[in-house]
Amino acid sequence: MLAFRQVHLDFHTSGLIPAIGEKFDKNRFQAALKAGYVNSITVFSKCHHGWSYHPTKVNEMHPHLKFDLLREQLDACKEIGVRAPVYISAGLDEKEAVRHPEWLFRKADESLSWAEDFTGTPCFHVLCFNTGYMDLLEKQIEEVMQQYNPCGIFLDIVSIQPCYCASCRNEILSRGKDPRDYKTAMEQAELVYKRYTKRVETVVRKYSKTCTIFHNGGHIPKGRRDMVKNNSHLEVESLPTGGWGYDHFPLSASYVMSLGKEYLGMTGKFHSTWGEFGGFKHPNALRYETALSLAYGAKCSVGDQLHPSGLMNDDTYKLIGEAYREVEVKEVWCEEAVNIADIGVISQEAAGTDIANRDTVYNGDIGANRVLMEGKYLYHFLDTESDFLPYKVIILPDTIRLNEKLQKKLQAYLATGGKILASGQSGLGSDNDAFVLDFSAEYKGETENRPDYVIADARFGIGTSAHVMYTQGFKIKRLQGGSPLRRQKSYFNRDTYAFCSHQHTPNDDRAPLEDASVFTDSTVYIAWNIFSDYGKTGSLHHKKILMYALDYLLGKEKTIKTSLPDKAVVTVTEQKKRKRYIVHNLFAHTTNRGTFSADTQGTRNIEVIEDIVPLHNIKTEVCLPHRIKRALLEPQHIEIPFEYEGEHLRFSVPQVECHQMVVLEY
Repeated sequence: MLAFRQVHLDFHTSGLIPAIGEKFDKNRFQAALKAGYVNSITVFSKCHHGWSYHPTKVNEMHPHLKFDLLREQLDACKEIGVRAPVYISAGLDEKEAVRHPEWLFRKADESLSWAEDFTGTPCFHVLCFNTGYMDLLEKQIEEVMQQYNPCGIFLDIVSIQPCYCASCRNEILSRGKDPRDYKTAMEQAELVYKRYTKRVETVVRKYSKTCTIFHNGGHIPKGRRDMVKNNSHLEVESLPTGGWGYDHFPLSASYVMSLGKEYLGMTGKFHSTWGEFGGFKHPNALRYETALSLAYGAKCSVGDQLHPSGLMNDDTYKLIGEAYREVEVKEVWCEEAVNIADIGVISQEAAGTDIANRDTVYNGDIGANRVLMEGKYLYHFLDTESDFLPYKVIILPDTIRLNEKLQKKLQAYLATGGKILASGQSGLGSDNDAFVLDFSAEYKGETENRPDYVIADARFGIGTSAHVMYTQGFKIKRLQGGSPLRRQKSYFNRDTYAFCSHQHTPNDDRAPLEDASVFTDSTVYIAWNIFSDYGKTGSLHHKKILMYALDYLLGKEKTIKTSLPDKAVVTVTEQKKRKRYIVHNLFAHTTNRGTFSADTQGTRNIEVIEDIVPLHNIKTEVCLPHRIKRALLEPQHIEIPFEYEGEHLRFSVPQVECHQMVVLEY
């Protein structure tokens, strides 16, 4: 079982810096871990600069390190019962990038990744695993296994991406294929990645059957279960202040939690992101971020970076301790807890791409995640291999076209009583423009006007005015069911010689209204890319339309209703062995404060948390399979009253201060 309170201790240290590790002190190192309530810390064998932090026969120890720093750290951890996985930079090794240009990863235009060259922006350069570098990396891993027998190996900067170095091009040519063809280049990338993971697995298992292995690419690609299988566990890297934002972790975690593997939520202690020395976030931010991990069924990891001197920063571990002291007392209600979900979202990423990284944007996924969080729905993101039957509603956001296999799977789901919310081109065949699911409608193609306008029935709560829909709309012919959403076109599309006002042309209020939705007993279809619209613009009417559609399909089967505000988070987990449910309530005030520029990521916002504003008397209603015998606020051990009305249990949470668990025993 993974440790709940982990630290990822970066140590990427230039060869120009002197006196490496000279202030390392075992007692102070241990004292810092104790102050931080840390029970696992990832320590370094080799960094991005390429240096080892221990004596080595296959690499080079940092030129200004005079002792085995890795051994000292591992021994210090062992003495106080702290786990210590070992980090090895896999995709980056800057000293070798300089010495072996033939090992460099190349884009199709021969440029490099991450840095474009060796004379411009200072940054690391990615190496290709299809070169002699892989032989060196394998020897480095084997040496660590032989000398240190670690409990885990963390390999960084690992992903599938097409490389056009001479080695990759020549291998493609040797198979009689064309390196200029993107599909062929991706086929080569998949092959290289597969060989890399197999070699790593072989060398690690040669020495240990239990050593954990994780290949970090900064993102867990949705739909790539083959990649997931290469890892003993998963680590969801998500630094909210580092450009990810506070919506990112729930979006990733809601997919990862459904895969049946233990996983970590990895944030950082930094004000901004990795590599920031002397930067500290507010303790309330770490309190919230670690609580968010627990609420989504994850263990916790906080990123830090050790000073080149080897001296642990006491202020950092006081900061981490503010959060981990709370995590420690909550663990008993989080061990082997499984998140409950009413709704499954077939991810755009999973359905629409073979590979993606954290910078790839799928606005439909983003919009769905935000609507579901803000509407206090319980949900998982799914891929096409997921079991749909446990979910009351399946969402197909905007672009989920169906091949024969997925079509039959969804038809079988509907036949068992399942319900589907689809939008845009979702539900069309993968090779034709016709609905292959029965939405009681015919698809008639894209609308001519963009943007156009929606006029909704009063029941949606947005009034009866025309509301702008920015993303592409689609024409339909309704066959049965109702259409409470109607479309009205604009006067004309905005053009150099035909425009009105500052943004877009208003609706033509003389134009007839057209059906733009179909509501049946088991399906709802909305004829816009409405999830992408909400992901991009966040307009209130998008959210209200989607929430109405979800509530229409769920009916009385929604597991939880709560008076929490939109920025708050609620999840429900179950510990079956202990016969109890846990309702997690979280709230913190977030704000954008400044930007930073990362070498490889451009300029990004810094979203921060400082103030924890308490919420009071949160009304909650749950509908659960088991009859509840007792309700308690934890970890305060305070019993609270509740009442049943039919199958619905009602109670009030007196106060939510950052994170409040309500334990419902059955």
